[in-house]
Amino acid sequence: MRKILLEKLERERVLSRSEFITLLLGYDEALAERLFERARHVREKYYGKDVFIRGLIEFTNYCKNDCYYCGIRASNGRIGRYRLKPEEILGCCEKGYALGYRTFVLQGGEDAGYSPEKIASLVEAIKRSHPDCAVTLSVGEHPREVYQRWFDAGADRYLLRHETADEEHYRSLHPLSCLPENRKRCLYDLKQIGYQVGCGFMVGSPGQKAEHLAEDLLFLHKLQPEMVGIGPFIPQRDTPFGDQPAGSLEMTLFLLGIIRVMLPDVLLPATTALGTIHPQGLERGMLAGANVCMPNLTPERVRGQYALYEGKSEADGKATENGKPAGVGKALKILERRMDAVGYRVVVSRGDCRRGLAADEI
Repeated sequence: MRKILLEKLERERVLSRSEFITLLLGYDEALAERLFERARHVREKYYGKDVFIRGLIEFTNYCKNDCYYCGIRASNGRIGRYRLKPEEILGCCEKGYALGYRTFVLQGGEDAGYSPEKIASLVEAIKRSHPDCAVTLSVGEHPREVYQRWFDAGADRYLLRHETADEEHYRSLHPLSCLPENRKRCLYDLKQIGYQVGCGFMVGSPGQKAEHLAEDLLFLHKLQPEMVGIGPFIPQRDTPFGDQPAGSLEMTLFLLGIIRVMLPDVLLPATTALGTIHPQGLERGMLAGANVCMPNLTPERVRGQYALYEGKSEADGKATENGKPAGVGKALKILERRMDAVGYRVVVSRGDCRRGLAADEI
């Protein structure tokens, strides 16, 4: 039965809710290996052996929201707050560009200290300095006109994880001020404006069931995002979920494989969270169908304060030389060697989604 479901998924690119649940509950190693083999085949059809890198710049850890799982939630008084200055962000881009990065991801909380106009000016400045680069924003929920302003300024992509497509589950993870219908409205606004859109969800978040994951997969099929970011839930000690168990490596990888087969041309990262829960998490993510990595360009002096979950800062700084954290250049070289070891290659490229290309262009 499970083999038949995998064949149907590859053929039709979607299953019914009950079929997804059956597939998820039927996980075993043999089934996973069969899925990963198909996922690699599909990934290599569209992207070959290339691994796209994104330079992640976590420019502010202020956030107005109080999401129960997030370490930079508004009520967490145990972390030091920071905002990078525009010139610091541009300096990160300069350093990243010299190393071969052609996409920069500006990620932060929903911070009133960084107004829409200030972010628009920042995007314009990056595009003036690096017109051959893509700019991705990941700064939460905003009115459509704000998203339009940033798109007009030159932003190419937007990341907004939906976290869970099930409304009841969403409300169990967020305060009343965060509405599931608004999160989805934002994603559709972004699609209509013309962004390459990324969404995604946590695997193993408190209260999550196979039924919720099935809803997530059906939502992805409906939205047809250009990017999907998933990672295991990892608790952060200073949140209401600080004592909850982390999500599993195995189910995260299994879902990566399903998403690759379902959305064959999607940009699919092996996330930092995956690398946090297992020392070979990035490699195993690639072998499950991923094709993107997001090394951190955030200055070392503040990187540990972007504490979304426990262990994140350690994962960001795992690349070491002589027992000390390596600089961003050395860290990239280490990543290149790690990808080479599993048969993939880091490339200098914007790494756009290949959706819509003719067969002879793939």
